[in-house]
Amino acid sequence: MTTAALQTVLSVPERFRGPAGVANGGWIAGTMAEALNGGRSAVEVTLHAPTPLETELRLEHVANSVSLSHGDTLLVEAIPVAEELGAPAFVPFNDAARAEAGFVGWQGHPFAECFACGQREPGDGLRIFPGPVEGTDLVAAGWRVPFTVAGEDGVPAPIVGAVLDCITGWAHFGPGESALLGRLAVQIHRKVHPGGQYSVVARPTGRDGRKMYGESAIFELDGTLVAAARATWIAPR
Repeated sequence: MTTAALQTVLSVPERFRGPAGVANGGWIAGTMAEALNGGRSAVEVTLHAPTPLETELRLEHVANSVSLSHGDTLLVEAIPVAEELGAPAFVPFNDAARAEAGFVGWQGHPFAECFACGQREPGDGLRIFPGPVEGTDLVAAGWRVPFTVAGEDGVPAPIVGAVLDCITGWAHFGPGESALLGRLAVQIHRKVHPGGQYSVVARPTGRDGRKMYGESAIFELDGTLVAAARATWIAPR
């Protein structure tokens, strides 16, 4: 018996770029998680190739998976994960905000136009600038949620995915270093509200050759876990 595929068309707006000319990986991961199960349980998203902007792409549901393709090229695929994602330790909002002063990207940013961590205008980009938390292996930033990223029902999963994405890379990067997201597992526990203040925290969890691993989380002011992610980054040769 063959399972019929459900297809829709997706185009990524220029606003949600990561590296120049391609979509932010976390935004794509959140989009795929939302398409698969609303992001309510963990979804693992693998990025096989960069996703172009302002281009008609094919979003396809088959059984318990979702894929994104451009013509015959598979760009992204997502599958459910039967586990709860771990999270780094909570960092209070004021401490997270103070950590931003140590953001490595101030010394040179490889993706200065990135929707999540780039130096875009307030309200356009998310402006999440994670810096080291003294005495720990954590990086953190304070996220002041702009109303410009909210939908009718709060902040959508693609935005949450973008928040969780880049910070796991900055948990590893030193000045001048960069990598590209290869995989991101995302789990959203509760809504993010526009105008709210949240701590965004990440820590490195290992390295294997060109691959770098990390985990991240978004917390409410009282330390309640909002969302979590597990990432794999791949450094250039």
